[in-house]
Amino acid sequence: MTTFNIQEVVSEIEAERPRTIAGLLSKQEKDRLIERGLVGLYRWYLARSQTTRNWNPDKSFNWRALRTDHSDALNTIVEGYFAVEQYVPDYVSKMLEMIRKSHGRSHFQIRWGSEEEKHSDTWLNAVLFLRRRTPKWIEQYKDTLRSKVWELPFDTPMGMAFYPVIQERATQLNYLNTAIVARGESDKPELANDKDPVLAEVAQTIAIDEAAHYNFYLEVARLYLYYYPTQALEALVDVVQNFAMPAMDIIPNFQEFYEAVYRTGIYNARHYGRDVLQAALEAMGVTGRRALLDGVKRLRQVPDSEGHMRNTAFFDTLDYRAVQSAVRRLFGRIEQYEQEVGFAELDPTTFVPSGLA
Repeated sequence: MTTFNIQEVVSEIEAERPRTIAGLLSKQEKDRLIERGLVGLYRWYLARSQTTRNWNPDKSFNWRALRTDHSDALNTIVEGYFAVEQYVPDYVSKMLEMIRKSHGRSHFQIRWGSEEEKHSDTWLNAVLFLRRRTPKWIEQYKDTLRSKVWELPFDTPMGMAFYPVIQERATQLNYLNTAIVARGESDKPELANDKDPVLAEVAQTIAIDEAAHYNFYLEVARLYLYYYPTQALEALVDVVQNFAMPAMDIIPNFQEFYEAVYRTGIYNARHYGRDVLQAALEAMGVTGRRALLDGVKRLRQVPDSEGHMRNTAFFDTLDYRAVQSAVRRLFGRIEQYEQEVGFAELDPTTFVPSGLA
């Protein structure tokens, strides 16, 4: 017969009990927990990216085998990708100015920039080897593009946590659909003769990076939704209502690029509504765009049984338990990584519930 030492059981439970009272987390404690999650997520991401996606824009593709007789539409689309990626220095530096105090977000932004820099060089190589444009034209166009400066579309760190969730998802979809064209699988007559294995590999490779970026920002968004649900939903509403793809207002021939993308079915309003926005909202635990907008309008605070003010309406919009489960999984992944490295022996990251679910 097994016997239990009740004091040992009580001591073990007490040791695992969160040091902060559930439901009464201070702003300082919430910020600390979010930052611990961000740092752990960044370190896990860095290790994974170095081992699974360490490709080179010059040597990972057989550029000499790239076809040079593609349709005008596909050439225009590739040049558009090249143009958008010319603002990587701005994408990185502008964000770093805003989030430099956050170890996790700022270091990820630097890493993100190093991966986007590869995308920039890859699309530059594509334009060059497509041979539609001369090297002189490319240099002049690059100078024209870089004469303008991209600015942040939202002015808060929380807003700029939600914006890239949608933006990275949209970018990933653009590249995935470009890969479909380059595999010769498009149903558009205009693109019927655009099969190109090299271009397909390029688009697919970059799409995988964009998926990794999307998933990182999705975890960041969930952290904010979990510990700051009201403020996070308000920021998300602002992003949804005012979202636009980056640099579209400063690229001189963006309209031509956009029309080509839309006409060829690479990316259109249906893709945005169904495959980007709806998918992103569902992944964040939001029931839908209309519910999101209506829910935030109805947000109000009421006192709970202990006299503390709590938000009500966001529970109609946000699947808070699903968000909590996702945040728990994130911290579990971080804990596993820290055990592998040894961090857990010195400064472990642990999950602390918000107390709202």
